[in-house]
Formats: sequence, C-alpha cells, structure tokens
Amino acid sequence: MLNTVFDKDEDGVVIQKGVASQRPKDAATLILVRRDQSRPRVLMGKRAGTNAFMPDKYVFPGGRVDPHDGKAIAWEELRPEVEAKLRLHSRRNPRAFALTAIRETFEETGLIVGRSAEMPPACPLGWEDFHRLDVAPVLSPLTFIGRAVTPPYRPRRFDARFFMAEAEIALIDERPPVDGAELSDLQWVTLDDALKLDLPSVTRFMLGEIAERLEKPDKPLAPPFLRWSRGGHQTDRL
Repeated sequence: MLNTVFDKDEDGVVIQKGVASQRPKDAATLILVRRDQSRPRVLMGKRAGTNAFMPDKYVFPGGRVDPHDGKAIAWEELRPEVEAKLRLHSRRNPRAFALTAIRETFEETGLIVGRSAEMPPACPLGWEDFHRLDVAPVLSPLTFIGRAVTPPYRPRRFDARFFMAEAEIALIDERPPVDGAELSDLQWVTLDDALKLDLPSVTRFMLGEIAERLEKPDKPLAPPFLRWSRGGHQTDRL
C-alpha cells in the first residue's frame, strides 16, 4: 500500500502524493486585452479564498466546459485556423471551448463577448441569461494562444485552453466588469502590473505569451502545450 505524502507545488498548492491522480477536466479561459491607453491592459480577478482550486490567486476569467456549451448558437464561428489548432489532440468540438470561455467570462465579470440578435426561445442549459438579453456569442475575435494541463495530485485538475481577444472588438459595449462570487477585485492591469500580483505559474507563463504576441504581432507563434509526462514537465508547440 502506498504511503500518503502531503507536499506543496510551485504555486504553494497542497498536493497529496501516493494516491491516484484525477483525470483532467476540459476547461477554457479568456484573456481580454484593452488598448485604450498608452500600454495594453488585461482583465484579471482574484479567486475566492474558500475555493479548493487556486484560492486567493489572480487569474483570467474561465472555467470548466459544460456538456451543453457546444450547442449554443453563435453570431460568428471560430476562424478556420483557430478551429484547426483546437482540433489537435482533442475529440471535443472546438467551438465548445470558445463558448465556455465566453460564458464563464459573462458569469464571472458581467462582460459580454457577443452581438445583439433576436434569439430563439429555447437555448442550451446554462445560456438562459445570454438569451434573455437577446445576445449571441461571437467566436471570431478569439485567438487560441495556449493549452495547459494541471499537474498530477492537485485537488482539481483541468485541461485548459487559453484564448486571447481584443476587448474593443470582442465586447458588445463598454460596461465595467462586476465582482461576483467567483472573482473579486476585477481590474484592467498592464502586463507589468499583472506580474506583480499573486499568480499561478501557468497564468504567469501565459502573460509572457501575450507580451510576445503584442510586441511582435506579425510573427507567427504556435500555441504552447504545457503538460506532465512520465519524464516530468513538458512544453511543446501545437
């Protein structure tokens, strides 16, 4: 019988070794970028201290993919090159990841990535509030910038896809973000100020990806894929 050993990983998260690791659940995250000031800013919020996964850490809006997300009606679909990258090493419909990122951003911040539309009375579970507003999510502004799998032995594990979108293009209006139960202290921060916050290591890594894309917009950059193998931590480009 294996001995149970408790330790902390690089993010200070308590991990339990000597037990079977959980299977990661699909998730999606949206990094909104504003360019209305001299330096680009990204939207970040603080996770609740009672949360079992990354308590008190500053993160981008996002969450677990729900079974019904892929069925939501969209104003515009993913760009072909984005869809092709999302299909790599995944059986799930690519649009489900983008729709999850948009739904979670709406639920956690009140911001709407969508366009006004006359929506049908019926909608997938979880999308009722979007439909009541007569808004359809728009997927075309989203760029797939990375994928990361939570390390083994953590209390929660996710296989997360990270998207980036220009706020001025993606958002339906200029409303401010609103704190909620899942994220508080929501704020638009420069990349330098974001790096001073208490961040998970993967969030810090993705900020580097954002910085490179903003500095060199014409340079092709394949999305990184961060995961654990038998040999340890591994990073490839998709």
